[in-house]
Amino acid sequence: MATFLYKLGRLAFRRRRYVALIWVALLALAGFGAASASTATSSSFSIPGTEAQRAFDLLDERFPGGSADGATARVVFKAPGDEKVTSTANKAEIKGIVGDLKSGSDQIASVADPFAAEAVSEDGSTAYISVSYKVSSMELTDGTREALEDAGHDAQSSGMQVEIGGDALQVMPETGATEIIGVAIAAVVLVITFGSLIAAGLPLLTALIGVGIGVSTITALANVLDLGSTTSTLAMMIGLAVGIDYALFIVSRYRAELAEGREREEAAGRAVGTAGSAVVFAGLTVVIALVGLAVVNIPMLSKMGFAAAGTVAIAVLIALTLVPAMLGFAGKRIMGRRARKAAEAENRPEAKPNMGTRWARFVLRRPVWVLLVGVLGLGAIAVPAASLEMGLPDDGAQPKSTTQRQAYDMLSDGFGPGFNGPLLVVVDTKGASDGKSAVDRVSQEIEGIGHVAAVTPAAFNKAGDAATITVVPQDRPSSTETEDVVHAIRDAGPQIKDDTGAEVLVTGATAMNIDFSEKMNNALLPYLALVVGLAFLLLMVVFRSVLVPLKAALGFLLSVVAALGAVVAVFQWGWLGSLFGVEQTGPIMSMMPIFMVGVVFGLAMDYEVFLVTRMREAYVHGETPGQAIVTGFKHGARVVTAAAVIMMAVFAGFIGSSEQMIKMIGFSLAIAVFFDAFVVRMAVVPAVLALLGRRAWWLPRWLDRVLPNVDVEGEGLREDLSDGPAEGGGERELVRA
Repeated sequence: MATFLYKLGRLAFRRRRYVALIWVALLALAGFGAASASTATSSSFSIPGTEAQRAFDLLDERFPGGSADGATARVVFKAPGDEKVTSTANKAEIKGIVGDLKSGSDQIASVADPFAAEAVSEDGSTAYISVSYKVSSMELTDGTREALEDAGHDAQSSGMQVEIGGDALQVMPETGATEIIGVAIAAVVLVITFGSLIAAGLPLLTALIGVGIGVSTITALANVLDLGSTTSTLAMMIGLAVGIDYALFIVSRYRAELAEGREREEAAGRAVGTAGSAVVFAGLTVVIALVGLAVVNIPMLSKMGFAAAGTVAIAVLIALTLVPAMLGFAGKRIMGRRARKAAEAENRPEAKPNMGTRWARFVLRRPVWVLLVGVLGLGAIAVPAASLEMGLPDDGAQPKSTTQRQAYDMLSDGFGPGFNGPLLVVVDTKGASDGKSAVDRVSQEIEGIGHVAAVTPAAFNKAGDAATITVVPQDRPSSTETEDVVHAIRDAGPQIKDDTGAEVLVTGATAMNIDFSEKMNNALLPYLALVVGLAFLLLMVVFRSVLVPLKAALGFLLSVVAALGAVVAVFQWGWLGSLFGVEQTGPIMSMMPIFMVGVVFGLAMDYEVFLVTRMREAYVHGETPGQAIVTGFKHGARVVTAAAVIMMAVFAGFIGSSEQMIKMIGFSLAIAVFFDAFVVRMAVVPAVLALLGRRAWWLPRWLDRVLPNVDVEGEGLREDLSDGPAEGGGERELVRA
């Protein structure tokens, strides 16, 4: 592989104008496709294999035209002071708004008059208008949303408080200015690392081109593939981080080759052949982890994984082709004066040891203490993970300043906490001898369940073979008591079917969220086992060792659990919540842990490959295990540190998003990269390797014969180029700033 990449790097350098033109053309083509593509018509959410989804499908079949998947809204009114919404003036105002809504858009399916639908609180202070739409929230036109938002202006002028809840106001998430700050921090780190504006700007430029192609392609295909609103944001987050890092490794290696006196084309070829091999492997691990999200069998999560994986694949291809081409355009300016002087000083025998060397020697002197501090520290941070509660957000998780949150609170105060999360019970009476008596039996069973506030009369479809019953719990939608109500109804279902022949299914947004969280809970450990097992096998191929991959996999688990603990402490418990813009604590987003596992796995392997391959290379060429650790840190620590800081800055930039899931994922990835890069890879890994000594590189002979030789270190390339060992007995560094 290294030889092929060496030839590819030289070709891209030599034909740089054609390579650059191809990538610019691809960017323009993707941009044109995104600009001309129609707006996504839907952002469907389905959970195959769950009862809530089966009930939802049954509703579509038995209640055609019911717009079961249509957007909904509640316009909530609260009278001022001691007034009632039932007063003559307020009642007339609300009825006028009902009429305005009915004529406001042809996308509206129904508007329920609160006085006819008994949607007035017992104390008469609060009422709400229920609005149902024919299409999903993503298909609503701007005119329809404006008509909804303008509905309460007249009532507000008369003194009533008017707020709007529901998914009809759902809009695309905003990332905020902190995303730009994250990129700016990455630029500063690159300048400090390279000491040259040209060298610092090149990774940023190529990463932005790759992200531009990836996100534009996702936008162009969003309507065709039914991609969710957060898909492009997550692809941009991951693509930007890995794009900068992969280019950083190639540029670093290229500068190291120039410092050794290579010609520019030869240096580009060697940089792609050596560091590029590690980029391919690191990118492959990220892609496999993201594509592996498909095993959870949730279409939305699978699409997010595939989209992000595609952006990572583009980042790898750009690092292998466009980066060497841009190096050709940069010429000798890629090495600033300070960088050239620093390289010359570092190569002198009397040169002062760099920070990486000094840290490695410190760890070698006290490996047990470093290991204990690292493991116990992460273990303490991981403790909150034991209290992890997963769920999906509702309007109660919105910032208190939003109209959705205020409508949620007004409904809770006027009608009870459970009113914001009603359950929809679907009764299939096709197999029942007496459908009406079967439905009455279901209603009676539900009324006898604890924590149920109200059960509405059943509504049959035209055929009379299905009915719906709305159940209002006493407690808020995300509470364990409401979850118990859902399970109690479902537990009663088999006995009702045996007695009456009618099948009982529970659905609705609350039941969907419960099923989704349970499915993610059940999938987390199997997916974690799959990822860790894959890490072990891949690293065994790369490092030709059993214990090094085992150490890497266990270190990955440690950093992931610690990151989960930090997420629980901030977003669920509220510790330092104001610092990160967390206005409302609650359950952790159901898909966040499993998504974090997939992404962090790939990033952790990046650092493992770029740092430990240099150690193995030094060990294979005669250095003692301790010397090999020092050599690896001497040449790799600076670049890995810069890469980790860049990733943290990019991920942390998304904490400013208005979307809770984006905010949470940005924080979790940033903190996970910190734990994995600076605690696990920089402290735990060298401490363990120091304690293991030569045993770290042990591999049974039979396994050595079976495992393929992928030549990540580029030894085959050096033999093809007739390279002998560099002076001092060791091979040249794999990655070096």
